[in-house]
Amino acid sequence: MLQMLIVGLLWFSAVGCGLLAGLYFAFSAFIMTALGRIGQAAGIAAMNAINVSIVQSLFMPIFLGTTAASAALAVIGVFRWSEAGATAMVAGGVLYVLGMFVVTMIFNVPLNNALAAADPASQEAASLWARYLTDWTVWNHVRTVSSTVACALFIAAIAAS
Repeated sequence: MLQMLIVGLLWFSAVGCGLLAGLYFAFSAFIMTALGRIGQAAGIAAMNAINVSIVQSLFMPIFLGTTAASAALAVIGVFRWSEAGATAMVAGGVLYVLGMFVVTMIFNVPLNNALAAADPASQEAASLWARYLTDWTVWNHVRTVSSTVACALFIAAIAAS
């Protein structure tokens, strides 16, 4: 019974990581570039609209659920260290929680909050927007890679179990 629960958590985490990796990849690969090309006020308005919509969407349960499941898998993996797939579970869970969740909370969310507080037409917004486009995207690359690698590690843990 416990093994079935663990495999279920692994599948849920692998799928959640994969979904979020795809979302973050889209932002890193072309969305941020496109927003940077449409002009400061329009780009800020569009990103602010995205940031409002995303927290009211199915993104949040997947974001939070995958984080909780990944953290649980890291803990379970520590207690089952000698079993097949445990190393991949721990590595995937730690990588996802630190590289996706913690990075989001420490870097991306404060940048989003600063952008939301700015007047899109002001001079201050010009420097904020330029910094936002580079800094937010760099941290989004970290989230993309972390989510992708965690997904692969969870799949490896499933294959080993």
